[in-house]
Amino acid sequence: MAEEHPLKPFYSVLVLAFACSALVAAAAVGLRPLQDANRSLDQKKNILAAAGIYQINKPVAEQFESIEARIIELGSGKFVDPGKIDPASFNQLATALSDNSGKELDKSIDIAGIRRLENYSLVYLVKKNEKVDEIVLPVRGKGLWSTLYAYVAIDADLNTVRGVSFYQHGETPGLGGEVSNPRWQKSWQDKKLFSPQGQLQFDVVKSGTQVSPENAIYRVDGLSGATLTTQGVDRLMRFWFGQHGFQPFFEEVRKQGGFNG
Repeated sequence: MAEEHPLKPFYSVLVLAFACSALVAAAAVGLRPLQDANRSLDQKKNILAAAGIYQINKPVAEQFESIEARIIELGSGKFVDPGKIDPASFNQLATALSDNSGKELDKSIDIAGIRRLENYSLVYLVKKNEKVDEIVLPVRGKGLWSTLYAYVAIDADLNTVRGVSFYQHGETPGLGGEVSNPRWQKSWQDKKLFSPQGQLQFDVVKSGTQVSPENAIYRVDGLSGATLTTQGVDRLMRFWFGQHGFQPFFEEVRKQGGFNG
């Protein structure tokens, strides 16, 4: 009986590993369109939820017909021609990582802990009777354990919070993870961002903090037992609604007479 070659088991394992790798790669490629479609569907659901118009029994695509996605240049606040940058294919995070379309933030500026900032951002115009009723803006920032991603809906007055949807994070369940709790998110509704003088006044304060009646309209009570996550949410809001975020956009819209002016 011929003696088995000592490398035969190695070759068998190698062939098996190669075959398995090929199957996994084929499955990943084949499933990518479905994954992309599910990701887009989830994104639209969260935009609708932030705007307060999501209906569980109605097709998402139909509900999204009232929303127009646009691109703005963060530095100037101006809308970008869709012919220059297509909102449908725009990848905001990839843009931030590119040296051609993003930049590294100085630590003195980067209060949200995002490290890099994109030159352009998506904004979602929610229309009612052909007029802009509210806008939904994407924000992100460092919490305790993870980067928090959310959509914040702002009234057409550019000051009143209509809603928020934290849709991705890795915070501690039952503590910082409560950013996803609809009951807490509901407490954001009708809060104001800016004082009558135009100063950013919005704060997410430590749970149980005593707030004066005149300042209550600018304050959201933080998450109980999750001080660092609460501070992260507060910092990301101060960054994105400050001069390096959407404030130039708000100023540009006001200069043009408002959305419906």
